[in-house]
Amino acid sequence: MEVLINAGGKGSRMGACGIEKPMQIIGGMPVIGHVVEAMKGSKHTHRVLVSVSPNTRKTEEYLKDLGIETIRTSGEDFMMDLHESFSVLRGDYVLTSPSDIPLLSSPVIDDVVTSFKPEMESMIVMIEAETVRSMGIVPSYSRDIDGKEWVISGISVMDRNAVLDGKYLNEEYLLTKWRELAVNVNTPDELARARSLF
Repeated sequence: MEVLINAGGKGSRMGACGIEKPMQIIGGMPVIGHVVEAMKGSKHTHRVLVSVSPNTRKTEEYLKDLGIETIRTSGEDFMMDLHESFSVLRGDYVLTSPSDIPLLSSPVIDDVVTSFKPEMESMIVMIEAETVRSMGIVPSYSRDIDGKEWVISGISVMDRNAVLDGKYLNEEYLLTKWRELAVNVNTPDELARARSLF
């Protein structure tokens, strides 16, 4: 399966720290490096593309030095950037991921890909809110599913052609307790927590 890592956002919640969010060092490596390694190490992925923008020029340079394929988007509108990136990819389905999940692992990606079935159209990976809180993280975005709180991981699988055609996709959920998805580095506090976990 093809992979799109989104790394073109402004990272405004991180504040004026002078370092692009994907380039924050965690465990001796930029956070985007951890995500790329996890994706490339999966048994079920064959192409990794990273969307960058004028907001993340250092990230783009870092990825090019690693030989990672990038596409420059505006970084102003998530859906517009997604469409532009999807137009470069070729597969029927795309695994999408944020660039700020430093604990991500290849076995987790393997499980995500094998859990997806084409009839789903799209699958959103969720983490139990209790798992996120147990890692010392306050959930940013959550949903109630069958009376239980679940946190949006940012990882999903989508029907690429349907997205490009502007079709509404049926949403299915993959409900997990995966600690590897519990830490998104969006704020200085989350960055400090991620570094402590390494």
